Amino acid sequence: MSARLAAGAWVNALQRRIGAAGGFLTVLKRGDDTAGAVILVTRDRDGTQRAWSRVVQSNGAPAWSPGAVETRDGPETIEDFLARQRRYDPDLWVVELDIADPQRFVDEPMLGG
Repeated sequence: MSARLAAGAWVNALQRRIGAAGGFLTVLKRGDDTAGAVILVTRDRDGTQRAWSRVVQSNGAPAWSPGAVETRDGPETIEDFLARQRRYDPDLWVVELDIADPQRFVDEPMLGG
């Protein structure tokens, strides 16, 4: 079992990494500093938005999985997905990554949980 980094500290570290790479991270909803889960919102060049949720893989390692995908003509919006998630977790953090190729930050291993 590994120690999990507090959500507030994890978001702060991600914000520094995004900034160092020339991008921005915007906190759309601030959750609990210690207990909140984090959802990442990204937008591709074609306008497709994704909301990424943290999942635990079968080997126990954490990873990100797209919880919702919004296209220009898609039926579900990211906001609908986030509203449902907030009902389950009022401590939820929602952060938007504004950087070229946001997938590289989603794909990186989640150090510290």
